[in-house]
Amino acid sequence: MPQTHPAPITAAPAPPTELTLEERLTLMNAVMTARLDEAAVAYEVNTAHIDTEPVDLADVITGPLITGPLTTGPAPLPELYPTPVAALLQRAHHRLLTGGWCSGALVDENGARCMLGAIRAEARGDSGLEASAAAVLLDAIRRRFGDNVDSVPSFNDAHSTGRVPLRMLDQAAHLADACGL
Repeated sequence: MPQTHPAPITAAPAPPTELTLEERLTLMNAVMTARLDEAAVAYEVNTAHIDTEPVDLADVITGPLITGPLTTGPAPLPELYPTPVAALLQRAHHRLLTGGWCSGALVDENGARCMLGAIRAEARGDSGLEASAAAVLLDAIRRRFGDNVDSVPSFNDAHSTGRVPLRMLDQAAHLADACGL
């Protein structure tokens, strides 16, 4: 008669232990990261054929901007920059804010000025200072818009409003101050 072997005794599997809060958060973080990565890839694939330009937040988030002359009289200009070129660019910016911006001429029939016209007026006959300010302004424009900008007047005339030219004068004043000019 064959001998029967008793069935091996195995231990019952241990009941699953509950995950701690940290372990659950780590697990959910890994799951969500994988989902977000998958969604990012899907978005890139689905929108790769759409030709878009990045949005400059300075073009979207704006405050009140006056491009014509003020009727209540100009506000006094605070002196922010101790260096001569930066101060000139700041004064030119303020002149455009208070006196108005134009394109196609240094000064229009209403007294509004273009970027170079404002610099020239605020330089008060100092051609060296005027040239330095125009050079810094062109450098600031090229840093932002690339080397395809030929000159300050061509940049000024390429715009239908003074919003971008005024912003560039302000950025040029910051650049001149940072360079100690």
